[in-house]
Amino acid sequence: MTMGFLQKKKLRKEFDKKLIEQLMRQKEEWNRQKRLIENSLEPSPEVLYELKVAEAKYFFYLREAKKRYLRLGGWK
Repeated sequence: MTMGFLQKKKLRKEFDKKLIEQLMRQKEEWNRQKRLIENSLEPSPEVLYELKVAEAKYFFYLREAKKRYLRLGGWK
């Protein structure tokens, strides 16, 4: 029984680490898309769509991190 608990704890820790990595990558992607639009005179509908997708993914990962009470430095 103890082994199962330790295994779950290890898996949760690994998943949490991957979630944080995805969150940070998605934040970078969302910021990259925002900069692309800021530097465009007339952004195409496809670029605007990509921005919305990147934003939605970022906030999805952010909500998951908050549900799991994950901390990034001073941020919760």
